[in-house]
Amino acid sequence: MDSPIYTPASPRRDIQGLRALAVLAVIGAHAAGWPAGGVLGVDVFFVISGFLITGMLLREAKETGRVSLVGFYARRARRLLPAALVVLIAVAVAGWFMFNRIRGTQTLWDAAWAAAFASNWNFAAQGTDYFADTGAVSPVQHFWSLSVEEQFYLGWPLLLLIALALVGRRRLAVVVGVASAVIVAASFGWALVQSDSQATVAYFSTLTRAWELGAGALVAALVPVLRRIPRVIGAVAQWLGAAGIVASLLLIDPTSGGFPAPWAAGPLAATALVLAGGVAGDARQRHLFPLTNPVAVFLGDASYSLYLWHFPVVVFAETLLPASEFRLWIVLGASLVLGLASYLIVEQPLRYAPFLGGMPRPEARAAEPEPEPAPVPVVVATTTRPAGWTPGTRYFPGSTRPTVAPARVEPAALAAPVAAVTTAPAPAPESAPAPAPRGDATAAWRERFAAQMFLATAGLVVVALAGALWATASGHGPKFGLPELAPVASAPQVSGDPTADLQAELAAAAAADAWPDLNPSLDRVMAASSGANPAHDCFSPGATTACGWGSGDAPVHIWLVGDSTAMAYAPAFRRIADDSAGGIRVSAMGMYGCRFTDVLVENDDPQVMAGCQERKAAVRAAILADKPDLVVMSNAFTLGRAADGTDLSADALIAAQRREAASYGMGERMLHLAPPPQGVSLAACYTPTSSPKACDSAVDGTWRTMEALSERAATKAGDHAMSSLPFTCVDGVCPPFAGTLPTKYDQTHLTVEFAEHIAPALRQALDGEGLLKPR
Repeated sequence: MDSPIYTPASPRRDIQGLRALAVLAVIGAHAAGWPAGGVLGVDVFFVISGFLITGMLLREAKETGRVSLVGFYARRARRLLPAALVVLIAVAVAGWFMFNRIRGTQTLWDAAWAAAFASNWNFAAQGTDYFADTGAVSPVQHFWSLSVEEQFYLGWPLLLLIALALVGRRRLAVVVGVASAVIVAASFGWALVQSDSQATVAYFSTLTRAWELGAGALVAALVPVLRRIPRVIGAVAQWLGAAGIVASLLLIDPTSGGFPAPWAAGPLAATALVLAGGVAGDARQRHLFPLTNPVAVFLGDASYSLYLWHFPVVVFAETLLPASEFRLWIVLGASLVLGLASYLIVEQPLRYAPFLGGMPRPEARAAEPEPEPAPVPVVVATTTRPAGWTPGTRYFPGSTRPTVAPARVEPAALAAPVAAVTTAPAPAPESAPAPAPRGDATAAWRERFAAQMFLATAGLVVVALAGALWATASGHGPKFGLPELAPVASAPQVSGDPTADLQAELAAAAAADAWPDLNPSLDRVMAASSGANPAHDCFSPGATTACGWGSGDAPVHIWLVGDSTAMAYAPAFRRIADDSAGGIRVSAMGMYGCRFTDVLVENDDPQVMAGCQERKAAVRAAILADKPDLVVMSNAFTLGRAADGTDLSADALIAAQRREAASYGMGERMLHLAPPPQGVSLAACYTPTSSPKACDSAVDGTWRTMEALSERAATKAGDHAMSSLPFTCVDGVCPPFAGTLPTKYDQTHLTVEFAEHIAPALRQALDGEGLLKPR
């Protein structure tokens, strides 16, 4: 007879231990960069989720003959939403006040996407590289994996419900197993393709992750078969699986490519072994003590809250805490405290809260009225043993026992002939709770969780105060409060040398401890990005004509070409033309993301890859037709890969740029202008509480190598190469502002205002090379 009430299975301790191992690996990878494959812990979570959710749905279908979608989604909501929403609200509020306006606004949007269970698609659309050290990482980026799971939770039960209606519960496990195998094969195949062609999208995509959840579902569908496995073999499989997970975490490096496919298959198969091997054993799994000890089980119970809190702590610590040997320990400690507090104060109590429709745990389900016990037969057995003999003990003739009432035993346990059968109510087991009215559910919930919530809250406050006092006293804590603006400096004394005056402004900025009143503000230039550049339209993939400034009959005609670094110089050249009194005309055309080299350099934007070669050919044809007096080429000084995936060295890139420039036939009237050195991410370093020194950057080694190669090649070929250091840096330091102007709006590109500001110094340098004379 079907039971109308679905009873969840007892939790397996080994699964909780797997969760603990997975979450500790993820925390270690994000906070300390160790283990190398720590982010594979997410893949372990995926397999566990597929196994548990599918097993739960199959058991419900078997016990009740149906699958309650309302009940399933209500359980998932109580389990996941409260803690997640608390984290999202806390992070959004903290980000708004602690980040700059651009990053704070983006954090709000990222939190909204996460709350809508679409975080993974949001980050895929942004082109987020999970492994790139850009600095300005979203504090809710880790919600991508939760979004994948939530999308699985939304779709998978519907498929099982349809299958149940079509084939019934007897064949449901077989159909689910076949469907899971198909999903695993199809999703893994697509993951192989996309991991190679679009690695960023592949990392976040539900379609390339479905095989991991499907693998867990497949194991759940095979449970009836796995129960027949001898426990010894199952135990060996579990130990092998646990060892495989640890080896994957230590040996696999997801940053090296091939992820999620094929490399996620290692931890996936190992996790499946642990799950499958434990089916035939008891839930405690004592033999697998590294995973089933009380500490591991408790951490596994709290793994969800630990996962939710650890990444925001890592991101905010990078922004707010000074670099020191204590920062890692502060991050780990804060992650543990916040995660456990969330588990004890929010996750557990609200999961079982009666006012949210929750039920007490099975052992505390006093609020559920139990059906009256059915009468059971009471058997009185006749025996030749003396009165008081206890079944199962040896009897020696002549021995006596105290006289006791005849023993009641279950019929199946009879070892002697039945003498008489009577019917009487069986006593309820001592461990079964007495039925309680539903009105007492709130009181029972309060009795269970009130003390826990109070003590956890008090502990959180005490630990937070003690940590804040220690951090403040030791100087390792964050600096709160808006920093004072730098005093208004007197107008710089004009020396008549534009380059010297610019260097003096850069030197003063590099020594500054506080931000001046910048105009425009950093928030404004970061928001404007490249859209404020006058050359933006003639460097876009859809451009058809060049930009032009200056008199059409000017005696000197200059072409500015290259990728987005050339575009960033365009305002400087426009001002040179405007200030030349009709003596200079400038034409500018290129494509951002498209390096002007004779080799197609890989770019993430498909439009750039499709149009780059054609744009270079169009610019080449225009220059050959115009025969200008000077061509200035500027490209990024960063390493890259060819379109076929071949790595390009600094030598190869400079040589490829010079071969492209040689096709213009300009000879000594060709100038290779170096881009500004790569800086730090303004979105990460600039906050309302930061010092400008946090945004100072040094000249990186790759830039120096490529600049030296460019100058050496120019000397050999008889054309020109010009460094950008006199315009952007001083004594190897590149500050984020000069005077009252921000120098860049991101890591690489000059702001429009600063580019115009360097125009006099740039013209001085061009005059010094004799490049502004008619050809």
